[in-house]
Amino acid sequence: MSVLSALSLSRRPLVAFMIVGVFWGSFAAQVPVLKEGIGADDTQFGVILLGTSFGLVATMWLAPLFDRWLGPWAMPAAGCIFAVAALGPAWASAPIAFFVAMVLAGFCSGLLDVVMNARVSELEARHGRSLMNANHAMFSVAYAISAILTGLAREAGSTPEQIFAVVAVAIAVMALPLRMDAEQVDDAARRANRFPWGTVVLCGAIVLVAFFVEATVEAWSALHIERTLGGRAAEGAFGPAVLGLTMAVGRFSGQALTERFSEHAIIVIGTGMAMVGAVIAAAALSPLMAYVGFGAMGLGIAAVGPVGLAIVGRMVRPEHRTAAVARAAVIGFLGFVLAPSLMGFISGAVGLRWAFAAVAAVALLAPLLAVYLRGRHSHSP
Repeated sequence: MSVLSALSLSRRPLVAFMIVGVFWGSFAAQVPVLKEGIGADDTQFGVILLGTSFGLVATMWLAPLFDRWLGPWAMPAAGCIFAVAALGPAWASAPIAFFVAMVLAGFCSGLLDVVMNARVSELEARHGRSLMNANHAMFSVAYAISAILTGLAREAGSTPEQIFAVVAVAIAVMALPLRMDAEQVDDAARRANRFPWGTVVLCGAIVLVAFFVEATVEAWSALHIERTLGGRAAEGAFGPAVLGLTMAVGRFSGQALTERFSEHAIIVIGTGMAMVGAVIAAAALSPLMAYVGFGAMGLGIAAVGPVGLAIVGRMVRPEHRTAAVARAAVIGFLGFVLAPSLMGFISGAVGLRWAFAAVAAVALLAPLLAVYLRGRHSHSP
């Protein structure tokens, strides 16, 4: 019942999480055709995906201002803006245009992501319980469903223009009812107390590692299955779908686990499972074996990102909470950008198998950061 009550308490922001999942699930399932459409090789496509980082970094500073300016209308406004940006990847027919489309998609996705995470953090403080994992699980559910439906649409002959048009309409319809009262910020206290950059950077780095692992499967699993393992379009789309489904299970489970186990234990065990999954995916001899690896990665890393955001929301003062969660989230979002780009460079040099193997090494950083964060705060006065 803890999961159901968490979903009930955060029913408005969880729809925003689903909006983000709908777009990125559809995008991930179309990576092979989008990449072919702009005529880019692995390395070029990895560089182009860096465009998302420019948009995400801008949200670190602009999203808190946007949130304070629009208040209760911040979520619906961000969702409607995102609906327009969702059309960009379909319209781009050249690398430069696709780069611009990814900048806009990154900015609009990040804007909504920051606002919805801030609303969940406020609800956590108000009700005294963890809600992040349940909301991030709904992102994963929407991501998986969107990836599966997109794969079926591709099999039926639908073009990216048609698919993204449906996605844009769905986002707009879901965004309109998301008006939600926001916590009032004490500006005097915010100016008087120093911003907790140390906590924000450490928690953001843990989230970055989690999102890095997640993004490798999102952006490259379909291509790994279709090109490396000779799978069909629907089989390729099922790669990111497996990630979404297992991450949903992991996050729903994580919602219950956070009430019983330490955050440090969740991070250590989760990243260990993700490392094993990355090795299996790298060594896969068939799509089925790759699905097992992707599933282990999703199940293991699922709760790590939400736990990192929950930690920063709990540790900082109320007047800094929105900005702290926003900046930790944006640091984490960089994982979604660095992963596809780094994977592109490694794949272009030595192949996708070695690129997935490198993810296992990156995952090791999260538990090390968690140990340092716990030691740092246990010795704080």
